[in-house]
Amino acid sequence: MKRSLISAGIIAVVVAAVGSISHASGWFHGVELPLRSWLEKLNGPGHDLGKVWQYVAILVLAVIVELLALSWVCSLYHVFFAPLPAIVTVALSYGAALAYLAFEGRKRAGIPLTVFNGKLSRNEIARLRSGEIDFDGSARAFETSVVVCDLANKYDLADDDDASVVTKASEKFTARAAELLRDAGAYLHAADGEGVVAVFGFPGALEDHARAFAENSSSGNGQNVTAGAHVGVSSGSMITAPTEEKEDIFVLGEPIELARRFCVANRFYGSKILIGPRTFELANNAIVARPIDFLSGVNAQERHEIYEPLAFTADAPSELVARRDSFWNGVVLYREQRWAEAYHEFQKARGPNNEEDAPLNLYLRRLEPLALHLMESSAH
Repeated sequence: MKRSLISAGIIAVVVAAVGSISHASGWFHGVELPLRSWLEKLNGPGHDLGKVWQYVAILVLAVIVELLALSWVCSLYHVFFAPLPAIVTVALSYGAALAYLAFEGRKRAGIPLTVFNGKLSRNEIARLRSGEIDFDGSARAFETSVVVCDLANKYDLADDDDASVVTKASEKFTARAAELLRDAGAYLHAADGEGVVAVFGFPGALEDHARAFAENSSSGNGQNVTAGAHVGVSSGSMITAPTEEKEDIFVLGEPIELARRFCVANRFYGSKILIGPRTFELANNAIVARPIDFLSGVNAQERHEIYEPLAFTADAPSELVARRDSFWNGVVLYREQRWAEAYHEFQKARGPNNEEDAPLNLYLRRLEPLALHLMESSAH
């Protein structure tokens, strides 16, 4: 009997190994993909079980099936082998291993993962639990990109409409923007009447955090978080740490303050999205953007150049790039106080059919009296 048990165990391990190798080699994809599609239609999208757990599950199930088969074989020789204690032992061992790893994962994080509920997507929380995101809960600095998003016409609504109308519009916008940013992989720092603050690059370090918002926040129907919104994006170092009660995450850094300022500045320049110099530097190869102006920083001595993204480089038509270049030349000439040349370049930056371009019109309004004065002076 002992030899039979050993043989059954060896067979179970061999069968599990064959099954694991077959799965890793992709032999079952033709069957798994239709099954996965059917399950997602029934229950919604899900994430893959980790490879380690996938193979452990195969081994456990193989052992259980072998024990049941062994019991049947023994019965053929009129020997009763009770498989239940062995099956319960295997199941409990597997469950204990899962519980231990889950406990160790939480202990490793130093804080309960429930503090991320509502602040991260289910997918990101699953990555935290599985250990794919290495987060130990200690105070540390992250390189991040902070997105501040607010309803574009909020103050106009406040002046013209009933308070209840403003509240409902703001609540609806905040909920939708928070959902889109969270699904795009951001950590939701705040979502209230002052707008939505989301952080890309925390709790999992993200090398391309400056591009993550623009590339991932579009939804399937073509709508995105910038529709009807003012957005400010600033990149830089942020310090994060759990609070003393370990019930929340403390976030500190200049990018939040700058992103708020960039967001509000859209109202003055008539733009939708403004990004800071560090974000522009990191995402410059992926986007077509133009300089708008300088804004003061947290310190009065600091000045930050802000840029307006126009399109992704891969999707930008040559006419748009040419108009961007003319606008850029106009800004440089304007700063050098070469008014007539700046005015000429800005005229070249006009879009087809005189399409609305608020930042361009702002510069033209500034230059018209100066250009007119120069023309009058040259005439005399």
